[in-house]
Amino acid sequence: MRCVVSLHNWNEHINVLQIIVDMFLPHLPLSELEGECFSKILPKVVVMFTGLLEEIAKQIGDVPSQNAELHAFLRNNLQMMVQTLEALSACVRHVCALDDATSLDSIRSLPSCVLHILKDTFQHCKDSEVVYSGRLSLVGDLLQSLFREAYSLQKCLMELLEKISLETSASEEEISDIVAVIHSLLDICSVISKLDIALHANTWKFIIKQSVKYQSLVEERLRHSDLVTFLCEDLLASVQNSLEMAEQMQQSALKEIVQCPEYRVFQKTTKMCRFFANTLVHYIKEFNPFLSKFCNRFHQLYLQVLSKFPPCASAPSVPVGLVEELSGVVLVPMDAMLAQLLPMRSFVECVLTPAQKYSPELALPQCLLLVSVLEKLCTQTDETLCLWYDGSQFSEETHRLSIFEAVFLSFRQCLVERTVPVRLPGVMIRGQAQGTVSLHQHVCVHLCGCVAALPARHFPRLERSLLGAVLQSDTQTAVLATDVWCFLARYGTAELCLHHILLTAHLIKSCPSVNYQLTHLGLLLRRLLFLLTPNHQLEFVERFLPSKDENLCVWSPVLLSSLCSDVRARVEREVLSSAQAALDAWHSAGYRLGNIPTLNKALSCLLVVVRGEPLQAESMTPSLNIIHQLWNRMDAAQVQIHPSLQCTLRLLLSITGKLIKSIEPQAIVQGVSCLIGLNLQKCQDDLVLAALEYLASMGKVFVPSDIQFQVLPSLSCLFSTLLIHESWLLHQHTLEAFATFAEATNHEEIISQSLTTEETKNKVVNFLSKIVTDQQTSGVHIERLRAEAGVMERHNDTLERRETTPAQTSVAEPCAKRPRQETCKQEEYERYLQAAESALRALQGVGGAASSPPQWVTSRLQALQALITQISSNSLHPP
Repeated sequence: MRCVVSLHNWNEHINVLQIIVDMFLPHLPLSELEGECFSKILPKVVVMFTGLLEEIAKQIGDVPSQNAELHAFLRNNLQMMVQTLEALSACVRHVCALDDATSLDSIRSLPSCVLHILKDTFQHCKDSEVVYSGRLSLVGDLLQSLFREAYSLQKCLMELLEKISLETSASEEEISDIVAVIHSLLDICSVISKLDIALHANTWKFIIKQSVKYQSLVEERLRHSDLVTFLCEDLLASVQNSLEMAEQMQQSALKEIVQCPEYRVFQKTTKMCRFFANTLVHYIKEFNPFLSKFCNRFHQLYLQVLSKFPPCASAPSVPVGLVEELSGVVLVPMDAMLAQLLPMRSFVECVLTPAQKYSPELALPQCLLLVSVLEKLCTQTDETLCLWYDGSQFSEETHRLSIFEAVFLSFRQCLVERTVPVRLPGVMIRGQAQGTVSLHQHVCVHLCGCVAALPARHFPRLERSLLGAVLQSDTQTAVLATDVWCFLARYGTAELCLHHILLTAHLIKSCPSVNYQLTHLGLLLRRLLFLLTPNHQLEFVERFLPSKDENLCVWSPVLLSSLCSDVRARVEREVLSSAQAALDAWHSAGYRLGNIPTLNKALSCLLVVVRGEPLQAESMTPSLNIIHQLWNRMDAAQVQIHPSLQCTLRLLLSITGKLIKSIEPQAIVQGVSCLIGLNLQKCQDDLVLAALEYLASMGKVFVPSDIQFQVLPSLSCLFSTLLIHESWLLHQHTLEAFATFAEATNHEEIISQSLTTEETKNKVVNFLSKIVTDQQTSGVHIERLRAEAGVMERHNDTLERRETTPAQTSVAEPCAKRPRQETCKQEEYERYLQAAESALRALQGVGGAASSPPQWVTSRLQALQALITQISSNSLHPP
């Protein structure tokens, strides 16, 4: 009964409204519409309409769903709501049809009341599935009529508002009214975004048009925060909808994509993407001075949009043609948006802040954003260039990096994309098809292009950025910085190149220990030396003479092929002289460990000499002499317990491998025996790699028959041991070394003897056949790479913290170049006796119980026994 009474009351109100609209309204002049009709009637219409909605919600909650009276009530209520909208549409059409120029003052109540009712109507339609639940089918036709009438009413209202023009001298009330209209339509946009594409687009178009039309009046009053938020959300939602539709077509495996119904839906969503992207660009252009607070949102939008397209790892898998079509309508406006934001200090601070940590999905988009900025800077003003190139200059400024520092930092964070590796469009070259390049090459090319156009006053900041990138812990980032540095040196003056090389050399000398910074600086020096003129090469040698011990660390990373013949010959002579002098000094000191660091530095330079072009006779003979002397002093037991001797052995193995064809047989025996005596599983990785290099080189020589019984079984034993190494990285290097050895060796029996198990044999066969086992899906592969990237980044951070806190690390990890303190006599006796005992036991097990040793072995043992007797006599009867 209560429903009937309510309906009767509402019906009377509707009838009165229709009478006013049909019979009274046409007879009022425009000047009296607001005062005599709209201001009195329309607020009551809003109350009535709100009451209808509240009554629906209340009755549905109180009455069972199968109640026939409720069904009739719902339909009658909805019918009255439709009639209300029809009456309001008649009001709007009447005003539109008037010949007199309409002012906002003359209809002030009409827009606000209509927009309030429209928002409630659209919200009711949007929530209809929840509100009506199982009764939706009973009122579906009326809800459709309600939405269509609301759609028509809003269209008429926007046409009316477009006819109204405010002068620059408009009153405060008129300005407030038009701002209220814009904000009300903005609220409606948030409701209808998923109801109707055309209505949503037209509403946004009207909002931006009215905002620009009255820009000087409303720009300081608009809710720019909501405008930015809603526009960005709608653009992202449209892009996501388009990609989801493209994914559906991909999964459906449609052969003729352009002819299927889904493609037409995709085209509609793509048009919405274009509309929102262009609308955002237009809005930023017109209201740029008021948007500085929202630059962080624009920055995040740019990254989020880029992350949804290849080559980003998080981009969905969609047909290539569709993603190209979508990227064309989205990324081009995004590029235009970026160009408008470049001069804004707040945007620069957002992009270049060092405190920002990006999720794995946004690391590559950030890198690509910075590369796009590099492309555009050449056309910017000096003030804008200073913002991007120079970083923050004063403590009171918001801290920001230079764009060069930001590029290197961003590139470092793209470890997954570098590993995959992703491919990006290359530079267009006339007469050639555009190819794809790696991320490294893409960033390097654009950095070099920026450097080529860089004003001179910004070069100091560039140099600091390059040096900082070389000194950080990620090697590939250091290589990128080295590439750019070489470009700078190549196209700069010869004097600039020399200056940079001298600076690098001094930095190498100042490194306190062997670390990643020394490695990266060595790489830079090696590359830059190729760019020196012959006269400057000679000057460099004069300043850093290889004959001086303190300069040996400068020459160890160098490639002598970078030097002209005269300078190279001089360097070789001085390096060989230094190596022989270091060896003699070690011998004169009684082979004490304190002399090993100097010897190792000399051997590092000797390795540089033998790695070059084939040695001349004058260099070959002294090199071999040094090698043979050192093999005579190598003892596995001592090497196992002394890291400095492990470094010596590593260098000796590498040098021997380069000159293996000229090595004496006895030195080969000593080398193999030393490796057999080591527990390679407990040695440093670099020593194992040097051992593999040496073993691979053994395939180039034919082992003399008189030492085959000492060498060949040891080689197969070493390979079989390393082929089951626990480290996957060393295992891979072992496979490569074994393949190199097997390809060249004449001793084929070693190959079969090294493959002691069926599992090892299968791994070697798969490697030689280039068969990849345990293939991972793309998603699993990316997740594994991300997990590995996290481990690598934590490791690099640990290295950098260790370098920046030397006071803490000096206790835990002594500097590698610090001379070892001399031990007391008793410790020396113990060490040498252990080494002798270990060597003798190893000798005992060489031949085995069944075979007798050669005659020369017996003679040597007798000589050793005489030496032992002499030492014992001296210890009992000291002089």
